[in-house]
Amino acid sequence: MAGIAFLNGYSETVLQQVQRLLDDHQLDAYLKKKYPSSHNIVTDALLYDYAMSLKNSYMKKAPPLRRISFDPKISVEHHALGINAHIARGHGGKLKASHEIRIDPVFKHCPELFLRMIVVHELAHLKEREHNKAFYQLCTHIEPDYFQLELDLRLLLLWQSQSNERLY
Repeated sequence: MAGIAFLNGYSETVLQQVQRLLDDHQLDAYLKKKYPSSHNIVTDALLYDYAMSLKNSYMKKAPPLRRISFDPKISVEHHALGINAHIARGHGGKLKASHEIRIDPVFKHCPELFLRMIVVHELAHLKEREHNKAFYQLCTHIEPDYFQLELDLRLLLLWQSQSNERLY
């Protein structure tokens, strides 16, 4: 199956269902029906407010964030949808740490649930750096449908890579 990199680790059953949707040219219709429209969070300021509202609701004790932005240097082709940067700087003999989240601008034009999933993912890295059990428990605590959203996002990326079109 072409584009399998987006679906590494999924069961053979899931891969067969996806292949059927692709063969029948129905993957885009499936995604459009499930996620009919995109959101209006298109500026860094709106993204910051959106992410901070999630952080303040679910992770009040997590380290503060200095910046949250859409970063054109991040891209799906480089296997990154978002980056959680932990930056340590020396200043006057003291070490100051700051945290930034940078998100691929492709998320400016997608359903809000996909943006939420990637923001939740990056926020979870404030507490858990590795993709371990605790990390995914935190993700599903904040977004109970995290795993389904991740699969559907991967399906969208697969469809876009094969069709060279955008759905949203």
